[in-house]
Amino acid sequence: SRYQRRVRGVKYTLAKIRKAARELLTLEDKDPRRLFEGNAILRRLVRIGVLDENRMKLDYVLGLKPEDFLERRLQTQVCKRGLAKSILHARVLIRQKLIRVRKQVVNIPSFIVRLDAQIHIDIAINSPYGSGREGRVKRKRMRAGAGGADADEDEE
Repeated sequence: SRYQRRVRGVKYTLAKIRKAARELLTLEDKDPRRLFEGNAILRRLVRIGVLDENRMKLDYVLGLKPEDFLERRLQTQVCKRGLAKSILHARVLIRQKLIRVRKQVVNIPSFIVRLDAQIHIDIAINSPYGSGREGRVKRKRMRAGAGGADADEDEE
């Protein structure tokens, strides 16, 4: 199913990260490669919000779960912030370009939201939900309503 495909992709990403961490853990503590690459992995995971800042050790990287990554998807974050009624509704809003992160409209549900960008998830400015023009159906109804009102006045 679609959900399993998303989980499989996340598991693959997690497997690559854990493999790198395992390989670095086999090196000596003061090994320059372990220090450099280890810090790079930890910093990246903290920045996307998967790892806490007080748990910046390679041992904790091995303890990560797929749920930690799924939690950081834009789709999940939109639902958590209350902009959508459900996960699927969030997905639809994102695909319809109604959601922005900072000033950038994002239409990829699997977009990984960084910690610093999390508070900037909002309705897109130019969308009908924002301050953009009305949607197609509302404009059509307004035209039909205006046309109907004019016709009544002409008859009298």
